[in-house]
Amino acid sequence: MEILLIIVSILLIAIVLLQSSKAEEASGIITGGNDSLFKNRKERGGELFISRVTMVLGIIFFAICLYFGF
Repeated sequence: MEILLIIVSILLIAIVLLQSSKAEEASGIITGGNDSLFKNRKERGGELFISRVTMVLGIIFFAICLYFGF
């Protein structure tokens, strides 16, 4: 079971690193660029897939950690 946790952890780290950075939008707010402040941006295609895989891997990671806790 520990091997499964390690595999899920590595996959979760890799998929998070593949996600697009949302820090660019935050830096625009700090510097005064309000072009994208209220922009309604939906995830589509690859971004949506990566987001869903991240959510699933996070849930699996959480469930395995809870199992080890008991």
